[in-house]
Parts: sequence; C-alpha cells; structure tokens
Amino acid sequence: MNVLVINCGSSSLKYQLIDMDGEKVLAKGLVERIGIEGSLLKHEKTGLDKLVIEENLKNHKDAINLVLKTLLDAKYGAVKSLDEIDAIGHRVVHGGEKFACSVVINDEVIDTMKENIGLAPLHNPPNIIGIEACKEILPDVPMVGVFDTAFHQTMPPVSYIYPLPYELYEEMKIRRYGFHGTSHKYVSERVADLTGKSLEGTKMVTCHLGNGASLTAIKDGCSFDTSMGMTPLEGLVMGTRCGDIDPAIVTFLMDKQDMTAEQVDNLMNKKSGVLGISGVSNDFRDIEAEAEKGNKRAQLALDKFAYTVKKYIGSYAAAMGGLDYIVFTAGLGENSSSARKEICDGLEFLGVEIDDEKNKTRGKEAEISKDGSKVKVFVIPTNEEVVIARDTKEFTSK
Repeated sequence: MNVLVINCGSSSLKYQLIDMDGEKVLAKGLVERIGIEGSLLKHEKTGLDKLVIEENLKNHKDAINLVLKTLLDAKYGAVKSLDEIDAIGHRVVHGGEKFACSVVINDEVIDTMKENIGLAPLHNPPNIIGIEACKEILPDVPMVGVFDTAFHQTMPPVSYIYPLPYELYEEMKIRRYGFHGTSHKYVSERVADLTGKSLEGTKMVTCHLGNGASLTAIKDGCSFDTSMGMTPLEGLVMGTRCGDIDPAIVTFLMDKQDMTAEQVDNLMNKKSGVLGISGVSNDFRDIEAEAEKGNKRAQLALDKFAYTVKKYIGSYAAAMGGLDYIVFTAGLGENSSSARKEICDGLEFLGVEIDDEKNKTRGKEAEISKDGSKVKVFVIPTNEEVVIARDTKEFTSK
C-alpha cells in the first residue's frame, strides 16, 4: 500500500510517498512560495540527487498537480500511474474537541474542520485547502485527517481547563489543546520499542525542541499534560514565540504603547522568544555561535530556554508522581548536545544522570543516560510523516 502524506502550510507543501510494506520512503519533497513569485519544488527520489523545479504556482491545487506530475516522472518519479497511490494522509493542526483520533475525510469532516478555523486561523485554512485540492484532483482516493491535537485528547480536565469563567469553555471551547501530538506519540512509542517494555505504568516527559517547542507529560502511554495551550503560543520559550508570560503584559502594551491586538499578537508570535532575548536570530545554531564569542544576550537566551524546559520537566514529574523517561526530539533536541546537557544539569535529584560521551550523538536514536541512571534519557529523531501514514493505512483499511 502506497500512502501519500501531505502537510500544507500557508505558502508551502511538504510531502512523502511511503510504501507501507516496510514503511519505505519512495520520494519526498517540499513546495515553497505557493502563490508568491519564485515558487519552486524541491523533490528527492530515494537514491537520486535532489531535483529542483521552478514553476509559477498560483495556489495549492497547482502545487499538488506539480507534485503528482513529478511523482510520475520517468526518472525522478516513484509510480507509473496515479492508481498506485492508494490513500492520502493529511496533517491537520487543530481538531478541537471534535476529533480525538484520526478520521476518514468526508464532506461532514471538512465542514467540522472549518468550524475549528477560529482556533487555528493560521494553520487550519491551508490544511483544508490541501484537502479540497486533493479531493478535486483525485476524487476516488480515500483521505485521512491526522490531527496534531488528537493525541492530547486523553488529558484530564484538571490539565486542560483554564481558570476562566467556566462558561467560556462551554460556549467557546477555550481550553488547553496541545500540539506536536504526532511527534510526541511517535517518540513515546519508540521508547517502548527500544526498551522492550510496555508503556503501561510508566511516566515520561517528551521534549519536542525546535523553532516551535513543546513538552508532554505521558502517563501509561497517554498524554497527561502538555505545554502548548489553546494555541501554540503558550508554554516554552521558542524561536520567535514568547511562551508563558503574565497576561497583563498584553493590556499593558496596548495601553502604554498604543498597540493594537494584532500588533501585540505579532510581537508575541514573531518577535519574541530567543530571537527577542538575543537580538541575534531564532536559529539556535546562530545563537550558540554568538554565545561562544561572549555575547551575553545570546547566552541569556540559551540559558532561559534550558531553564524553562527544566522547570516544565520538574513540574510534570511532580504532577505524575515520578519520572521514568525523558526523550529529546526535533531539530534542537536531536542535534544539540549542549542544550540537552544544560537542561538535564540540576535534575540529578530526580534520578537524571547524563553520560557526556553518549550525549555527543546527533540525529540518531540513542540512550544518553548513565548505566545506573534511575531516569533513562533518550534521543529519538521524530517521524511525524510515518505516524500519519500508519493512521491513514489503519483507517482506510477498516
């Protein structure tokens, strides 16, 4: 069974074609600048050099048509006919409370997704556009929606409810939803594979650390709490997002700086985080390089990030009544040994002991804790696409 995984952004489209017999990636790529001058496709067939195609793409339908055309290419393609694409899996950022698991997409599901646009105005519209484009181009191919929020639907009310008038939850569904669910799910299940132990009875914190970052407390294999909230703005210090701040800062800025709600939102989402503190970049590699040169603001940004992650790990260990595993994943989590070390230093009281030699790993699955460490610490590269493909196979086979 061949599954095409689609992840649509506002002006981009990532894709992978996966043969589910062995979960082999046949081809993958990225379409950039959709609807913008200079749009292009970067395509890679397994075993061949990358192909770059520059073509004017007015919308996501044009982009998907180009992807399908490239997948059929005599040299760089991966299938001889579109009939060889058995199903399509779509990443959808926000499923609200309506979707506690992945779902086969039909008109009713699309309508419900549109109802959730208010919860994710930047993310859900392009996700839906991609779905509708695939539906028009390949009307007979079954599609599955896989939601970033679905994994977190197991959170108890004490984790997801906000201390606001309860009517706001009842009427407007204002609550914690959480994101990066497919990533947290994947790496937690890999822990079970690597250790050979069931997740039942275990307590774990998974750390998805990249430009966007979130932590999830996982108890008995299920999401118990997570750092992102109703939107991806809450929680950790991130690349450009502020994470947790005093909410009164919003009204203070609106009053003292005469800023609009839109301007404050832009400030918190795009000009804050480690970019705002360092004044250097939202790329941790650039910040680390500047910190090594003695840039104090760059070092402060790194310290603030690690400090915030450490605080969340400690609070989740307290909330779950213990801790068995910590997992690092995503760009920074998988590749920065210095970030992992700074986060774990000081957690020895919980039973966390890092092996400096093992911690030198980059981008590979590895246990980086000492042999006698009470809490086992892993680096596990995430694979959200394979989670989407697995769910697509499962739900279209039913």
